Amino acid sequence: MASLKDAEQVADDLAKLAEELRSELRNNASFERLVQIADQISEHADEAAGTFSTVNEALMSRLDELKDSAKSAGSSARAKARA
Repeated sequence: MASLKDAEQVADDLAKLAEELRSELRNNASFERLVQIADQISEHADEAAGTFSTVNEALMSRLDELKDSAKSAGSSARAKARA
């Protein structure tokens, strides 16, 4: 499973690519090179979004499990109190 550490690495890669893009713009790079860098940025941004989505799904799933467990425990406690 992807982790926040993976997302941090992606963010580092994005920062490097953004700096490379700035450098190329200052040095009058070809549009072909600018397109390549922009494509790499897009791929990394998609990877970051996927990582965040995966982590969010895992956290929400765990929260749902805890809520269900708490409901079950509450129902059991109420049933015992009635008996």
